[in-house]
Amino acid sequence: MDTIAPIWLWSVFVATVLVALFVDFVVLKKQGAHAVGVREAAWWSLIWVAVSLAFNGLLWWAVQQDHGTALANEKSLEFLTGYLIEKSLAVDNIFVFLMIFTYFAVPPAYQKRVLMIGIIGAIVLRTLMILAGAWLIQEFHWLLYVFGAFLVLTGVKMWWAAGQDNSLDDNPALKLLRRVLPVSKGFDGEKFFTVENGKRIATPLMLVIALVGLTDVIFAVDSIPAIFAITTDPFIVLTSNVFAILGLRAMYFLLAAVAERFHLLSYGLAVVLVFIGTKMMLIDVFKIPVAVSLGVVAAILGVTMWLSMRTAPKPKLSSPQA
Repeated sequence: MDTIAPIWLWSVFVATVLVALFVDFVVLKKQGAHAVGVREAAWWSLIWVAVSLAFNGLLWWAVQQDHGTALANEKSLEFLTGYLIEKSLAVDNIFVFLMIFTYFAVPPAYQKRVLMIGIIGAIVLRTLMILAGAWLIQEFHWLLYVFGAFLVLTGVKMWWAAGQDNSLDDNPALKLLRRVLPVSKGFDGEKFFTVENGKRIATPLMLVIALVGLTDVIFAVDSIPAIFAITTDPFIVLTSNVFAILGLRAMYFLLAAVAERFHLLSYGLAVVLVFIGTKMMLIDVFKIPVAVSLGVVAAILGVTMWLSMRTAPKPKLSSPQA
């Protein structure tokens, strides 16, 4: 798999991710179970965005040193576009997380641990899928058309589902989990298992983490082909994806407080997927410049958010269920 990144930049990327996870799992763990406020979430969101942009600057410098300014500009723009797309699609992921947490009435103090574990799973899963996808595209170029058609169909499906009420009551995965795992009636702190009537059984938090993991799989299948429409360089695909994921926990708590204000965002994301899918299917006929792709995606999201704030929001989510 060909990549523009030198070996030392791969090492910097791995070290950055490990430090970020250390901060999330060790330093923040000392805070214990607590509800993350909007102010704290906003600061962490800004930090993750700043780290991502700093890494993009390092990528630009590395490519510029070896290949010149023109290619450095192109590759850094690819990273930025991929990062924006993945960050945007993560918003829809967050809305599903919100629905899961609301359905199970997960106390805000316990949500942080679930999200942290979900981030680890998402990083591992997407790394494997991206490396496999990069190899497949290199060996079978026609897969780009398959990915493009899949994104268009996903976008159409997302548009259709955006205006409908979502519920977990009839979710087949949840029904299967409840049949397989005996579940306690209430939470036991942040534990995934507890002892009830002398038997070790799962807590509702275990069902939540299982559903969050399943959601990660579904959204990875949707979002990873989107980034391949921008670049097939596995380094840029992987790094833009992972940096978008690293800020997912903070972004969840930030958007959870204002989710209803952006009730039209799913429609915008659907249009983004259709656009990216179309771009992928036209790649051998007409290659849309990366700068144009970045502008189109930013414009779609900006207009959708503006319209969301000027129109009445959807009704609130259904009452939480234990």
